[in-house]
Amino acid sequence: MTEAYAVPVPKGYRVGDWEVREPIATGAFGSVYAARRVGAGTGLPPTAALKFLPTGTATPRRLAHLRELIEREVEMYRRLRHPRLVRMYQTLTVDDPGRPELDGATVLVLEKAAGSLSALLAATPRPAAGPALLAQIAEGLAQLHDAGWVHGDLKPANVLLMADGSVRLADFNLAAELEGTHAYTPAFSTPDYTPPELLWTEIGERGRRIRPSADIWAFGVLAHLVLTDAFPLPGATPTARRDAAAAYARGVDQLRLSPELPDGWREIVGACLTRTHQQRIGGAALLRRVTAAGQGRRAFRLPPLRSARHRSRRGTLAAVLAAAAAALAALLAYGIGASAGGGAGGGPGATANVSAAAYGASELRTDRGVPPAYRLLIVETAHDCDQEEVSPVLIAAMLKVESDFDPDLSDPANDEYGIARWTPRVLRWWMNEDGTPGETVPEPPFPPAESIPAMGRYLCWIAPRLHADLPGDRRVLVAAAYRRSYRTVNKAGGVPPDVRAYADRVAHFLQEYEPEGRN
Repeated sequence: MTEAYAVPVPKGYRVGDWEVREPIATGAFGSVYAARRVGAGTGLPPTAALKFLPTGTATPRRLAHLRELIEREVEMYRRLRHPRLVRMYQTLTVDDPGRPELDGATVLVLEKAAGSLSALLAATPRPAAGPALLAQIAEGLAQLHDAGWVHGDLKPANVLLMADGSVRLADFNLAAELEGTHAYTPAFSTPDYTPPELLWTEIGERGRRIRPSADIWAFGVLAHLVLTDAFPLPGATPTARRDAAAAYARGVDQLRLSPELPDGWREIVGACLTRTHQQRIGGAALLRRVTAAGQGRRAFRLPPLRSARHRSRRGTLAAVLAAAAAALAALLAYGIGASAGGGAGGGPGATANVSAAAYGASELRTDRGVPPAYRLLIVETAHDCDQEEVSPVLIAAMLKVESDFDPDLSDPANDEYGIARWTPRVLRWWMNEDGTPGETVPEPPFPPAESIPAMGRYLCWIAPRLHADLPGDRRVLVAAAYRRSYRTVNKAGGVPPDVRAYADRVAHFLQEYEPEGRN
């Protein structure tokens, strides 16, 4: 586990009916992990996302603030259950005095998503299903507003895409119940999605006053981004775009929407991005117009990893990022990365302090060319093996030598395909997570999401079968056995001559990818 996690939880840790699996994301306000149900858990799903919120290790002032955010989020989950709002199944409290860093932590058991709008936009700008997605988002806002609540932080990272094709609004740390025309939220915001009237608003004892019209402005920004791959206000940074919003609100400048915005949507976005909140379209009217423009509220289907395999390598990497990194950058929407200033980065909804590019930095160097799209797969594949030799560095080094990280590799002469150079009849035996062979010989192409975990399972099986007295780096011997077989390596008493060049290249990249201080 990387030290950057706000609440580090070991894999296999039990909380109630749940067992912690791989990490999903972390931020200032907590950490999220995938989990599987291991207890009876009547009425509970087989998988979920566990959101761990900090305990007594913070300062009293920070604890009071975190307690307020937790209570706010839990209260909203308990009171509202609508199809477009992410579901909370349980709240748990960790009772483990032996682990003071976890003891007393609040755990929210939430729906586990397949991806997020933020990750989708990073992989596929201007997605074809954009209008249908926006219709579902508008429906979620309408459900929230009708119940008397304001979201307060609508942005792509806070829109979840579920496995069944539906959309959920998420991250209710800043959500607040209306008291008449206003609600009160903490003084946090993401500048690109904050209406001009709130950018410099006075912060009272109860926080910042906010109206539902703030969510409508955020929806207009989000819709413009989804449909044009650009923010509606000019500027290369959030600060520049904030200044442009202020100039627009004062009447100094005009709103210049992208010419690529479809005509019907131009009117909708313009009705959301008015200079004052009084002029803004209401939630019910917005839903009617967006539903018509979005051609109904049909579900969005996440693109399958295999569907992009015939495209260029660049396009394939984008698809892999959307699928393989969904468990990390894609799932920041569980409300763990809110920041006061929004940061200097320009990515939509970029708020977490652990990114796909930096994942597992303590175990695998981040500055030596390992593609960010594969870091999560590489690190977690190594963690699934209990053999010391099978490390993230070894898997990365082998993928570099096998294919130069090319997911589209095709070598029919040797009957080898994909990023790990699998031979179909061999892959059959390692493709299933439960250790059972595939019923049929798979046919290429083989996506990295299958190839890399299969490589890890095979390496984990090889490692203990190599003789203990073989000379040389055990990791290099495991790599040689992957190329030839463990029996051949044992018989040769080390690396066989015909794979010496291969083994030397693996050894080179083992040194290249090893983090400093671990050599």
